[in-house]
Amino acid sequence: MEIDLSPQLAKKVYEGNGGSYYAWSPSELPMLREGNIAAAKLALQKNGFALPHYSDSSKVAYVLQGSGVAGVVLPEAEEKVVAIKKGDALALPFGVVTWWYNKEDTELVVLFLGDTSKAHKTGEFTDFFLTGANGIFTGFSTEFVGRAWDLEEKDVKTLIGNQSGKGIVKLEGNINLPEPKEEHRKGMALNCEEAPLDVDIKNGGRVVVLNTKNLPLVGEVGLGADLVRLDGKAMCSPGFSCDSAYQVTYIVRGSGRAQVVGVDGRRVLETTVKAGNLFIVPRFFVVSKIADPDGLEWFSIITTPNPVFTHLAGSIGAWKALSPTVLQASFNVDAELEQLFRSKRNADAIFFPPPN
Repeated sequence: MEIDLSPQLAKKVYEGNGGSYYAWSPSELPMLREGNIAAAKLALQKNGFALPHYSDSSKVAYVLQGSGVAGVVLPEAEEKVVAIKKGDALALPFGVVTWWYNKEDTELVVLFLGDTSKAHKTGEFTDFFLTGANGIFTGFSTEFVGRAWDLEEKDVKTLIGNQSGKGIVKLEGNINLPEPKEEHRKGMALNCEEAPLDVDIKNGGRVVVLNTKNLPLVGEVGLGADLVRLDGKAMCSPGFSCDSAYQVTYIVRGSGRAQVVGVDGRRVLETTVKAGNLFIVPRFFVVSKIADPDGLEWFSIITTPNPVFTHLAGSIGAWKALSPTVLQASFNVDAELEQLFRSKRNADAIFFPPPN
């Protein structure tokens, strides 16, 4: 049975008075289940607070909009309080407790992409909240809570009774959350919009790759990631992940056209992608994109911490490595046409500027 690769938008799962949580459903995007991948978005309004929780999946978080504060507690470690802003990426391994807060007027929007191979539900994140009306704390009896935290029954009832919000709340009054510390950012976050470029092609595009060198925690997460910005009408070379990885792509800005070719040379997807879309390229399938005039920007995770891609066109394309006679025999053409084919794209790699 063929799997539908069509890009999809996220749908609202729940909301509180401080914001909303959105997710992509495996029933609408079957590749999530096929690839053991999940995707979700957190949107916090001013003073919105996502209560402390942990997940059954390792994730990469990417800040799509706004700025705020993230609290991160690694297993058996102190709390890291990190200032976050648009373009920041954070790697969140298993067992990490996080909370998120927005004190600014602009909505804070964070994308989560992760691996669900060990999750309760394939293709979905399951979060376990420490507090709130649906928190683990409220699930235990007053006796167990009292014994565990050495509290009197009246204090336990007050603690549990005051937890009316679920997942996301709005902070009121004079509560001052901890201030972020600059030293806590080191090793926890990398801003993809400010990091050194791994690829920079004039009038073509730019890439920043997250890997174990610039964000070591991605090794624990088991995922790689990149931010790609394609200039107006430029093309991204047809290519595939040659290490058996899935590529999960979220369109951050702009629009463009995408084609995916799979087994037996069949084009399995031809579509227009736009901001907010998520789509997944199966293992070894070849994908290419052409940006519309305003450009195209996307953030991707790859299901390996140090991904390797093979590009089929351009100066580093696989065709360039093959012998002329092999190409001639493969295409069943004469030497003149093979030479013409080989002579093209000798100066361009990965991204191709628009034709003159």
